[in-house]
Amino acid sequence: MERLARRKSSANAEVTMTPMIDLVFLLLIFFLVTTSFTRETGLEIARPMAATAEQQEPTTILLAVDAEGQIFLDRERVDIRTMRGRIVLKLAEHPQASAVVIADKHATVEQVVALMDQCRLAGVQQVSIAAKAEQ
Repeated sequence: MERLARRKSSANAEVTMTPMIDLVFLLLIFFLVTTSFTRETGLEIARPMAATAEQQEPTTILLAVDAEGQIFLDRERVDIRTMRGRIVLKLAEHPQASAVVIADKHATVEQVVALMDQCRLAGVQQVSIAAKAEQ
């Protein structure tokens, strides 16, 4: 009889998931708080090397030109003709913003100069080109 009672009690044993779910949420919160988020263009760009490359402070306006000549502003493909208007809108939010042009090493100089020109015409005071520091 005692064996039968033990079997019934062990058959009704349950595992509570609440402590495990609480632990998962705590880990999630921990990783979200400790993770540093970097702002990139979201494109795979092969940057050219430069001996004078410096680390710049985080900027507001990131522009990219890929190897095929496509132009991106904040991960969105943009036509060069509408670039100035979009940059003016960004400057309205952050008047002292600088711009960084991230150009693929296979992009043409004409595209990079046209993009930098649009930044200057929009009113950006400081326009830089991103490069990797030589090792």
